[in-house]
Amino acid sequence: MNEYRYILDKSNKKHHCPDCNRKTFVCYIDTETGDYLPEQYGRCDRESKCLYHLNPYKNGYAKAIWEQEQGNRSKIPNNWKPQRKKTQPTPTLAFLPVEVLKQTLSNYETNNFIQNLLQNVSYPFEVADVEQVISLYRLGSVSNGYLTGAVTFPFIDIDNNVRAIQVKQFDETNHTTATNFLHSIIEKHLSRNNKPLPEWLKAYTKQDKRITCLFGEHLLSKYPNNPVALVEAPKTAVYGTLYFGFPEQPKNLLWLAVYNKSSFSFDKLKVLKGRFVYVFPDLSKDGNTFKEWETKTKEYESRLNGTQFIFSDLLEQLAPERDKNEGNDLADYLIKQDWQLFRKQQPQPELKKSVASEVSEAPKTNIFSHVAPLVVPLPKVEVFEIEQPENWYNEIEVLEDFFKELATEKQPIQLNASSKIIDVPIFIKKHLETVKANNSNKRFLPYLNRLQELKKIMN
Repeated sequence: MNEYRYILDKSNKKHHCPDCNRKTFVCYIDTETGDYLPEQYGRCDRESKCLYHLNPYKNGYAKAIWEQEQGNRSKIPNNWKPQRKKTQPTPTLAFLPVEVLKQTLSNYETNNFIQNLLQNVSYPFEVADVEQVISLYRLGSVSNGYLTGAVTFPFIDIDNNVRAIQVKQFDETNHTTATNFLHSIIEKHLSRNNKPLPEWLKAYTKQDKRITCLFGEHLLSKYPNNPVALVEAPKTAVYGTLYFGFPEQPKNLLWLAVYNKSSFSFDKLKVLKGRFVYVFPDLSKDGNTFKEWETKTKEYESRLNGTQFIFSDLLEQLAPERDKNEGNDLADYLIKQDWQLFRKQQPQPELKKSVASEVSEAPKTNIFSHVAPLVVPLPKVEVFEIEQPENWYNEIEVLEDFFKELATEKQPIQLNASSKIIDVPIFIKKHLETVKANNSNKRFLPYLNRLQELKKIMN
């Protein structure tokens, strides 16, 4: 028996949305009759764009029908019709003009952060690599004022809109000494000089939130198949790229940052739908950041079909209390190591023994050794790819029949040199759900490939 009489249609049938007119609308159905409710009742799947959702329990429709069926017609006017709920308009986002971003893309010779990478760190990076990471993330410089020499970290969304530009000043060890935002610096400069604010700045400063996307988010479209590494601060994302390699190699991680602890939100992370996401929380007292983020991802995974968040708890296990209390992060350990050892053979990310010993004298541990329920990456990578037809229906049916007849245990299975399955039944269940929900979508082809590879091993 259903808890609610009126529920959203669970089939794949979509209708035209009353608001945006896209064929992305899921209607409510009456579970007692099997009929659709009036056409205005339903929810648009374009959650980030349209937001239309008219629930029959929230505007009196369900109650009115119940009263009708109970014979209490006197309570309902003869001309009563369910009223469409007025939706709140989606707030218009204001962005920084591209010209403002372009003005920061110079004077790297006075940029403390960039010059530290080239000269002052224990193992200076190659000029070509630093130039590439500047270009990749569009890092810039502040050329005048009290933050002259500071680096700029732009937050550019997947549509290439500049959502925010963070300004950070670093000392010679690349530790933060000052931080601000470029729009705020511009606003103060104009106000001090009694100059009017441009229209874009007036609109921008009226917003409640400014950093509403991931650092590096603009790279997701360019590198659609790379697994993602998610950290807290832009500096850590830059270090991760310089140490583990650039995303031009499809096996390499695409390093992104959320900005700060509280920015690990669904609104920001929904852009990662369908990705493998390796999460590296900063250290914190009593592991609070790690616990909070890990708890949140359980809900996020249920809402983001095909997305898997895999946490590394190596630092949590081995870091001394002093480092936890100071909120150290992965970058604090990486920068003490020779980057050439990490990229010699372009392996999958793994903390080398030297990094582990920086934290503790504990034995070498894979950085992804935390309870990744499905796949644990190992240092070497072998890609398993099969040419697939446009529709996977037959392949999915064969795989379902095969695994249905097979008694699977929870014992680990080495899928290939790069992946180890910890819980085989869960692996099969989740992967089948993903390929069925995304049939023929090439972005999800690796899920089908892994199932075929497992079948080959278990056959």
